[in-house]
Amino acid sequence: MFNNWFRTNKAAMLLLTIVRVYLGYEWLTAGWHKLTGGFDASGFIKGAIAKSAGEGATVQAWWGSFLQHAALPGVNFFNFLVPAGEFLVGLGLILGTFTTFAALMGLVMNAAYLLSGTVSTNVQLLLMEVIIIVSAANAGKIGLDYFVLPYLRKLFHRKDNTNVIRPVATPLKRTV
Repeated sequence: MFNNWFRTNKAAMLLLTIVRVYLGYEWLTAGWHKLTGGFDASGFIKGAIAKSAGEGATVQAWWGSFLQHAALPGVNFFNFLVPAGEFLVGLGLILGTFTTFAALMGLVMNAAYLLSGTVSTNVQLLLMEVIIIVSAANAGKIGLDYFVLPYLRKLFHRKDNTNVIRPVATPLKRTV
């Protein structure tokens, strides 16, 4: 019932738009500061790796292992991916374009930050992103998704179904 309200109600649509734009602003500004101010993830990654060792570890060992063996050697990729991803998630949420996907990518980044031992506002942002994801297309109706999603449905929906192979239903024979 509550899920249906998020997906169909006009008041929910307005509330979701406010949440979506707020989230978008947070992501866009964070990404913009990293894009324009120089960003190097190596210090953050090394700090998270250090938090994964020892008796009082706050980062799980498997995540620390991923950071040490994948993220740190590929830090140049992450130096590009993080700011660009944050900026694009923010842009998508503010404009209401591919809203559900943008919220999902924001959720993935917030989860990565949380796994790395950074609490900050990540929990609140993650919860708002879950609400946007659950609400599906209703979160983007006051945005460009209103125009983009019907266009994509029309673009990918074939009107000529003559080449579609359909199974032929045969009646079962009764044996007495």
